[in-house]
Amino acid sequence: MKRSLIIAFLVLLFIGVGIYFFTPLGPKVRGYAGRLWSKSAVALKTDLQVSDAAYKWTVTGTDGNPRSFAKEKGEVVFLNFWATWCAPCLKEMPDIQDLYDDYGDKIGFFLVTQEDTSRVDSFLQKNDYTLPFYYTDIENIPEELASKSMPTTYILGKEGKIALAETGARDWNSAEVRAIIDRLLAE
Repeated sequence: MKRSLIIAFLVLLFIGVGIYFFTPLGPKVRGYAGRLWSKSAVALKTDLQVSDAAYKWTVTGTDGNPRSFAKEKGEVVFLNFWATWCAPCLKEMPDIQDLYDDYGDKIGFFLVTQEDTSRVDSFLQKNDYTLPFYYTDIENIPEELASKSMPTTYILGKEGKIALAETGARDWNSAEVRAIIDRLLAE
């Protein structure tokens, strides 16, 4: 009985490894597993205190001017990592624009990409977004805000604590998100 269970386990393991590495299904399985791992990893950052070192981060605006993240210390911040090639990023962009239209003068918005400026400029010319878009290099992103998934979004409270951490597309103009922002603004 024991021996047959061990053999069955080894056969299933061998089949699983074969599927994972040698079939067209393998990349899909690896991608799904990666998304699950990244989503849970980012969600675990909720309530994490962002370090003072992270606030030394500087990004570059689409106008070429630098913007220091340090200027946002003590303010509520909406930070979104996105890319033009990322379908979920593009899906959530109108919701972020609606949120920005109502809260843009009350909280700091950072929509950050690591893409080539010409590609982003082309995207912005085709769309009517008024959001503040920024560029950064991957090695400059503070470790506690880095993620392997896009989109990744953080909402930081005035004390620098991560109030919400999400990967994947979300309705950022929802009543739930607005309630979180209103609560953080009132603190």
